[in-house]
Amino acid sequence: MNGILENGKIRLRAIEPEDLDLLFKWENNSSIWNVSNTLTPFSKHVLKQYLENSHLDIFQTKQFRFIIETIDGKAIGTIDLFDFDPFHSRAGIGILIADKSSRNKGFGSDALNLLIKYSEKVLQLNQLYCNITKDNTLSLKLFEKAGFEKNGLKKNWIKTSNGYIDEYFLQLML
Repeated sequence: MNGILENGKIRLRAIEPEDLDLLFKWENNSSIWNVSNTLTPFSKHVLKQYLENSHLDIFQTKQFRFIIETIDGKAIGTIDLFDFDPFHSRAGIGILIADKSSRNKGFGSDALNLLIKYSEKVLQLNQLYCNITKDNTLSLKLFEKAGFEKNGLKKNWIKTSNGYIDEYFLQLML
């Protein structure tokens, strides 16, 4: 595979049925639930149903999840487009580098830049947005480096066991 979803270090690919166990592990990692707005674990049955429908077009489902994989084929995370709105030409974006040994190596930045190009060239979107908690400095740095701008602060937006956290709204005009 060569093209807009690959850069020589990583590729973004569609989810395959073989990814079920990996997704089950990643989705049920409670340490990241606060950034994904998850409150309960996912069953394999629910994830299997999701995989069975993952072939549907983004225009039907209003979302699409890519697996981030290194060129040698190791799956290290996911990057999602969600709340896809073709009328207003925008979508939300979220990223997870689940493999801790792959963090801080530029893979997140590479995946984000590939998805930005895909969103602009293929989907012809006008903008992308994301929501990042104020304390998630690594994600803020990642998205700001890619050109996203903080355009709002939602105070006491995310409830945690330690109280409430503010959340930034960021946008990238394509």
